[in-house]
Amino acid sequence: MKLSELKSLLAGNADRHFRIRLPDGDAIPLCFHVTEVGHVHKTFLDCGGTRRETETCQLQVWVGEDYNHRIETGKMAEILEAGKSVLLNDSVPVEIEYEDGVISQYTITGHEITGDAVILALAHKHTECLAPELCGLPSINRLPAIGGKSSCCAPGQTC
Repeated sequence: MKLSELKSLLAGNADRHFRIRLPDGDAIPLCFHVTEVGHVHKTFLDCGGTRRETETCQLQVWVGEDYNHRIETGKMAEILEAGKSVLLNDSVPVEIEYEDGVISQYTITGHEITGDAVILALAHKHTECLAPELCGLPSINRLPAIGGKSSCCAPGQTC
């Protein structure tokens, strides 16, 4: 989901609760805080030597001990508005950073609007070879399904 889409979703549902659902279906506890609104710019070389750049809006979510804390969609819109000095481009994708045993970054794959809430649906981020032709990898289906086996890294195969 792009930042502009998130802003529009929040503005169109300003009177609802704001919730986040993890990829396994569990919800981030209702008492979460958004502790950072960040603009992340990454410049890197891929495994084929190509220089690449990515930009994202990263929202860090933290669960504190104040169990009565709740964020509504209107409050979330205010948080994004307060971060506009670092969020220079509304067309960047939004990612959620959350710690549950380890710090993980998630993409937003969709949303659900219920009678009283807007719920963001998160998905795991994955690594991927960006130069498969140079690494001898097939051009499609390079990532196995979660929990699946990849034949490219089987014994006797080149990986």
